[in-house]
Amino acid sequence: MKEYKMRRGEHLDDRMPDLKGSIEEYFGEVTGTEEWEGHELYVVEDPDNPVFDRIVAGAAEYGSKKDKLAVHFEERPAEDVIAEGNADAAADAVDAKNEFLLEATGRDAKSRRDSLKREVEDDAPDY
Repeated sequence: MKEYKMRRGEHLDDRMPDLKGSIEEYFGEVTGTEEWEGHELYVVEDPDNPVFDRIVAGAAEYGSKKDKLAVHFEERPAEDVIAEGNADAAADAVDAKNEFLLEATGRDAKSRRDSLKREVEDDAPDY
């Protein structure tokens, strides 16, 4: 499960007031919920794109801190997807993930990567 921060001064509720509806728009029907570290997240058991096996996404609420977007994409092996003749679906899956994360967080892929790198550097022990 990955957690994504919003841009400075922005909140998940403002960017995606109907988070469940947005998840369904990008990935398919929400079939239930699942708890993760005390957060209730939406589950898409049968995503529209054949690259995905399952998607879990939702708001990770931290009380005094800003909410983050928690997402886990379970993907099928690329060889299986290509063997089934769904090579185009792989590109569509990448686009859907990036567009969803951009809409939710206001950060593009490069900005999200840089942010994750900074978090890892901040967690590194001082010697």
